[in-house]
Amino acid sequence: MIVFQSKPNPNAKWIDARFYLMDVEEGKRRYDEEHIAGAIYWDVERHLSNMTSDLGRHPLPSKEAFTTLYRESGLTLDDEIVVYDDAISGGASRAYWSLRYGGFQNVVIARESFEQLKELGYETTNERVVVTPSHVVPSFDESILAMTEDVERVVAKEEQATLIDARAHDRYLGEREPIDPVKGRIPSALSFDWERLIDHEAGQFSLEQEDEFLKLVSKEEPIIVYCGSGVSAAPLFAMLTHYGFTNVRLYAGSFSCWIRGDRPIATGEWSERE
Repeated sequence: MIVFQSKPNPNAKWIDARFYLMDVEEGKRRYDEEHIAGAIYWDVERHLSNMTSDLGRHPLPSKEAFTTLYRESGLTLDDEIVVYDDAISGGASRAYWSLRYGGFQNVVIARESFEQLKELGYETTNERVVVTPSHVVPSFDESILAMTEDVERVVAKEEQATLIDARAHDRYLGEREPIDPVKGRIPSALSFDWERLIDHEAGQFSLEQEDEFLKLVSKEEPIIVYCGSGVSAAPLFAMLTHYGFTNVRLYAGSFSCWIRGDRPIATGEWSERE
């Protein structure tokens, strides 16, 4: 399945999902200044999270809230949809996952950043987009979502799946934790820093990591990806899907939800004893 597409269809429906964790208003400011012509804006916190929930830092909205978002965005299940960001955050991938969760199948992430899309000649504007609401009835796909109970069963070895932690490796090890109040990781998790998916020199997503993933897990094995709050793990979900891994779930609550209960924490490198 092609997820990261270079030079995507300019006539598709476009969603700008630029998001900056350390300044959550910056994405909307940049959208208001300039965006791909016709693109609407989805904010990770306002649209793709339920910030009143205590199930982590960016817990998912309810199905009812997702349905409202899809309808207010004028989307139908048959639409061709392109999501983009600056290729330095998980915003577009969180939007991609949120669309796939709702049953939208014809969705891609622009491999290029917004600045690169401009250089390629995509039309931009600062004009407000007027959307005609739809009456779409989502077909929610629970097979791509992992709940805390699922992860608990994996940790207890009651369910078979490979956990992959998308955070920076020193956070995985428990050596540093700049955001959450507890250091460490979920027991048995392997490490794959999501920023390895970014080609910083080219300013776009790299598509050269398939062999690195295959060193961790086969394409048929069940996989659960997580991070701190379910945002930066979304690029792992998207990239694994792009490479043809067939059984990948996003633990949306991620580490910030895991630590809100009396659950085990591991530190250091993975060990077979876990």
